[in-house]
Amino acid sequence: MFVSKISKLVLRSLFKKPATKMYPVVPRVWEERTRGHIGIVEEDCILCGICMRKCPTNCITVDRNKRKWIIERMQCIQCGCCVEVCPKQCLTMEQAYTTPETFKVVDTHDIPAPPPKAAPVAPAAPAQEAPKAEAPTA
Repeated sequence: MFVSKISKLVLRSLFKKPATKMYPVVPRVWEERTRGHIGIVEEDCILCGICMRKCPTNCITVDRNKRKWIIERMQCIQCGCCVEVCPKQCLTMEQAYTTPETFKVVDTHDIPAPPPKAAPVAPAAPAQEAPKAEAPTA
């Protein structure tokens, strides 16, 4: 009785596809609503700090003086509140997960200073012609 149950299970399993995906060979297809981790476009960030104030776990730190945007990855719960409130839309919810580590991951992003605004250029005055020298009469 026991042998017949096992042999039946083995024969069924031989002709089925595997239940798991062949990960390295077949890349993972991410669903549309997958919450992976927070990403930032450093050039667009204005260091307003709204994301830091809205974060429920206080994992985001914005330092305007040092021009740094810091996130503690293992403290973030991927709720997306910071992404929703960002006025410049520089934060995104990436679909790839944070790589597991044995220590706390803290990502520091250096935000570049905005380019200096050029002084308004006054319209050029029309060039004046120099008076023509008269030829000496002889």
